Amino acid sequence: MPVELSHFARNLNVETAFTVLAVAKQLKSQGKDVVELEIGDSPFDSTASAKSAGLDAIRENQSHYCPSPGLPTFRQAAADFVRREFSIPAKAENIVAGAGAKIFQQFFCEAFLNPGDGALVFSPHFPTFLPNIERRQARAVLHPLRQENEFRPDLAAIEQFLSTDPNPKAIFVNSPHNPTGGVATEDDLRAIADLVRGKNVAVFSDEPYCHMVWKGRHRSLLEQPGMLDQCVAAYTFSKSYSMSGWRLGFAVSSATICDAIGKMINTSLSCVPPIVQLAGKAALEADSSERDHVMQLFREKVVLLATGLSRIPGVKVLDPTATFYVFPNVAPICNRLGITSHGLALYLLEGADDHFGVACLGGECFGDAGAGFLRFSCAEPNERLQQAIDFLPIAISRVDRVKKYLETHPKFRLAAGYTIP
Repeated sequence: MPVELSHFARNLNVETAFTVLAVAKQLKSQGKDVVELEIGDSPFDSTASAKSAGLDAIRENQSHYCPSPGLPTFRQAAADFVRREFSIPAKAENIVAGAGAKIFQQFFCEAFLNPGDGALVFSPHFPTFLPNIERRQARAVLHPLRQENEFRPDLAAIEQFLSTDPNPKAIFVNSPHNPTGGVATEDDLRAIADLVRGKNVAVFSDEPYCHMVWKGRHRSLLEQPGMLDQCVAAYTFSKSYSMSGWRLGFAVSSATICDAIGKMINTSLSCVPPIVQLAGKAALEADSSERDHVMQLFREKVVLLATGLSRIPGVKVLDPTATFYVFPNVAPICNRLGITSHGLALYLLEGADDHFGVACLGGECFGDAGAGFLRFSCAEPNERLQQAIDFLPIAISRVDRVKKYLETHPKFRLAAGYTIP
């Protein structure tokens, strides 16, 4: 008799982008031409100084254990970076290194949530927020983000959470926002800080897309007075420096909170490889020009994709504000075809054509509030983005193929039409 898995393990939800990625790779291995817009990865090379420093670190045998919170030189470089670029008053003691940014969701929840505590999450949300809350047997309190409000966090929802939840303990803020591309304004962040300051409430500020703000500059909650004591902000090298496979990120918070997270790293990861940290340090110190050039290339991709999608009847797209995602409302198309938005996404990949497909994600992969939307990443060459744009009107016009796809995939039948804003 096999050993029974825990309730958590049996019910764990994963990041769907990687599931769709596997399907896309399988189809490509069978000869299908697939434009991959499902995964949030960079199509560009890691920056030059990062690669060079990583190779130097290997040659110099920087391949042993290091302090769990991170190399002192890395922590100092990261503190200098956030102070210089985002006006965050950080010192080395306010930095802790991690394997990317995602891992800090888990450490944040371990640091602040007890069973039964409430955690406010704006939805659509990054898929791994909820599993990390569930790890602590805490409660996710969901509140929708709306396209008509440019997907900005609703301050009234925060007030309501703080005043009515039986045990409000945490708020998750993601700006720039994945999947929608929305951005919390400086006024939004100031108001959030004023609402939580002095209360026994912690904020997780997820900021991987800090260099993909297309209007103005990135603003962090940690700029606001007193927020180092109540907030953990997570950064990654995956987007800005095209270093996703290096698995490097860092968190910024008070020295006390960083010390606690350092202990969590000690008891789980031991430490982030020094080789990787030294590559990241070099990127922070020497690769800002290369980074900014690549960010402009990303912006061109986002504008190309958003503009092209906006010309398709039944698609509503906001003017790109941030990130390298486009999150169009396709509810009228779904309603007409009788298919869910994620069903539409997988139809574009698997069923619309025998030889060509587009991989993207249905908005419900990011929570029920995303239903009726699609998320497209821009991680392909511009000519491939144009191919995807040109294919979509053809794909949705093939009504017989949609019917055939739904016959073999009945779970994607739309039970009730989406509300049209």
